[in-house]
Amino acid sequence: MVTAEAWPGGPDERVLDDEDTFTGDLSGIDWTPSASASTPASAAGQLWAVQNGDGLLYHLTSDGAGGWAPTNAAGTELHYADGSGTPDAEGVTVTSDDPGAVYVSTERNNDVSATSRPAVLRFATTDGSQTTLNATDEWNLAADFPGLGANAGLEGVTWIPDSWLTAHGFADEHTGAAYSPATYAGHGDGLFFVGVEGTASVYAYALMSDGGFQRVATIATPFSVVADVQFDPTLDALWVVCDDACSGRTALYEVTDGAFAATTVYEAPTNADRTLANEGFAISGVCTEGARATFYADDNDTDGFSLRTGTYPCDSSTPGDGGTTPTPTPTPTPGGGSTPAPGDTAPGDTAPGGSAPGSSTSPSGSPVAPSEASLTQANRGSLTAPATARPGDTITVGVGTRYAGQQVHVWMFSTPTFLGTATVAADGTVTATIPADAPAGQHRIVVTAEDGTVLGWTTITIDPVTGALAFTGAEGLGVAALAAFLLLVAGAGVLVLRRRRGTPASE
Repeated sequence: MVTAEAWPGGPDERVLDDEDTFTGDLSGIDWTPSASASTPASAAGQLWAVQNGDGLLYHLTSDGAGGWAPTNAAGTELHYADGSGTPDAEGVTVTSDDPGAVYVSTERNNDVSATSRPAVLRFATTDGSQTTLNATDEWNLAADFPGLGANAGLEGVTWIPDSWLTAHGFADEHTGAAYSPATYAGHGDGLFFVGVEGTASVYAYALMSDGGFQRVATIATPFSVVADVQFDPTLDALWVVCDDACSGRTALYEVTDGAFAATTVYEAPTNADRTLANEGFAISGVCTEGARATFYADDNDTDGFSLRTGTYPCDSSTPGDGGTTPTPTPTPTPGGGSTPAPGDTAPGDTAPGGSAPGSSTSPSGSPVAPSEASLTQANRGSLTAPATARPGDTITVGVGTRYAGQQVHVWMFSTPTFLGTATVAADGTVTATIPADAPAGQHRIVVTAEDGTVLGWTTITIDPVTGALAFTGAEGLGVAALAAFLLLVAGAGVLVLRRRRGTPASE
């Protein structure tokens, strides 16, 4: 059992929306980066939210002055594929493999309110500018939840990339083996995780393009109600949220031994109103002055306000204002030159683990390094690499099978260091070699397409090289020191010989 801890962020939740912007029933909410970050307002990202009572979808943006408002003030009316019904929209998410759509989880059709219809619906939109939208696809999960109450269905939904799940050793309860995306043809590049109110649990599903589905995992929670779920690639964790039924508590889940398990349970922020029906939760991927914004959707529209925000701490590994990793200054060398950044190659050299720089298409003949601003939370979760490596190690980087056969460039940050150009293998991977002089600490592995588009990035920790003794020859040692060194080597040889002789044949 995990004991609840104090919320590590700011103590307050403040109102974001103007009074009476919404009429109540605001439920699920999801944060995504903006299509561009040319202004302070767009740099804050965008929000999607759904209202369950009237089946409405909202697209919200920041005003740059601390407030947020929908770009579609009246909301977009949602309907089922044939144009009928009012989906009881409770949760909302977007996915990196389908950028032209929004996915909504529902409990029922409000026009037939006594019947359960726990479903995930897909709507084709990029900005919610349409007056009405009919679902392009529906995955009705009712067969998996016999006897579920009409108002006890899918309260929340989020999406996790296959590349992240496989890199973290996620297990498939359906097959009883490690999760393999190839098992579920036509499901896209990730799994949908839904929070069910009536069971207070979270479920992972592969949703196939033909409308079929398969449950992949069941995740128990310590809560009496699951109000929302939210994947957080910054923390490599899944948020599970309870509303006023649990005094606003939230939990972080991480994959342990193949399964999602609660590692931390948080109380609501100190000064927050624990009676608010916060059925929606989202967290920004942008780090500003040591904090990421959290967002809460109050289903009761308390005092005429439905949208509130708080903060969660972040560090330099999170992109954003004040959250980028500083670029080291090159160290001057005799003769007026400078020492290349770790892993950089001198003119004419071959980049470690790949082809020679200059094999791409920039005017100078070498690949163009991606900018810090291009490393967003939206493209973070689509790449995998080992959690740790040592200088000189060759690592396998998962890019995705959809890029098989394509040439890509591999980089290491903070200082953009070109690791080489490679062709993506049939299994969606490439290899790259960590520079022998790479400094210890946290770095980022980035893969770009030939045109410079960032295909994905992830963090990696470079472990320090330890245990190696440099030996420059006998002339560097005194007679006594040399004798001691030779005795040490001889003793080590005897020890190794004894260990080898004592090793059982079965090992």
